[in-house]
Amino acid sequence: MRIVSLLPAATEWVCAFGAQEALVGRSHECDFPPEILNRPVLTRPRVAAQGTSAEIDRQVRAVWEQGLSLYEIDWEQLQALQPDLILTQAQCPVCAVSVSELKAGLAEWPGPRPRVLAMAPQTLKQVLDAALEIGHTIGRLHEAMRYLAQAEQRLRQLRDALGLHRRSDTAGFPRVVCLEWLDPLIVAGHWMPDVVEMAGGQAVLLEAGQPSRTISWTELQAADPDVLLLMPCGFTVTQTARELPALMQRPEWQALRAVQEGRVYVLDGHAYFNRPGPRLYRSIELVACCLHPERLLAEQLNVQAWELQPLEAVLI
Repeated sequence: MRIVSLLPAATEWVCAFGAQEALVGRSHECDFPPEILNRPVLTRPRVAAQGTSAEIDRQVRAVWEQGLSLYEIDWEQLQALQPDLILTQAQCPVCAVSVSELKAGLAEWPGPRPRVLAMAPQTLKQVLDAALEIGHTIGRLHEAMRYLAQAEQRLRQLRDALGLHRRSDTAGFPRVVCLEWLDPLIVAGHWMPDVVEMAGGQAVLLEAGQPSRTISWTELQAADPDVLLLMPCGFTVTQTARELPALMQRPEWQALRAVQEGRVYVLDGHAYFNRPGPRLYRSIELVACCLHPERLLAEQLNVQAWELQPLEAVLI
């Protein structure tokens, strides 16, 4: 089978299930694991991803106002690769090539068309169901089941260390807001409330399965979380750190309980939180380190500085 993946999460699942040799093409954002970086790149963005949150937001809106997609597909190279399967998503037009755009282009495909499989998970369980579907489709169902079983065992060990044996055990645990964009403020939805719950916290402002949404500073103040996690979509810890001075100048920021108590963390959204891929298990460990530093030392999980930093460390 010849596989093209236009979605970073799907690329990671294919490789996690041991089928990286079948991967013949990727999107410009498929950057993990490093072994796949030599595959042909088949997409390019119409928006520069190196600006600030506000600048990127303005660019995205300008592209949409023109009625254009945020991504261009190299159709000539895609056809030359002759894939049997193309992996993409049917969830967010900002994050990757949409399934509707892809199918429209395939309408004029010469010869037998490749199959299109699109991920669209809304919850953590649906992420894992989608992973199993990928495993089945690429002939790696046994490997997929084994991988997920081992990951679930790792998760059980984490929850045992936190004294969490049932989902209801999070009652009384820290109230958490996860921000996946900073200007405007966007609270992370979909699978992120599940990630927070599995890590021993209570997600506020959104429930599991609800889409991410823009919120006002008034809403954030009213929620007043115990812990605030900053994980802008597509941003590393270093990129997010550049946004902090403008954020901290706002009077609403200083009034937040999490800010006053030093419980604000900057995480690598690009690697762990924005992708419904196998590294979501790592994201649960990272969130657990933020929520329960008295029970779980970052050193125990070999947490690196590029994965997670307290706000104070980023500002040094």
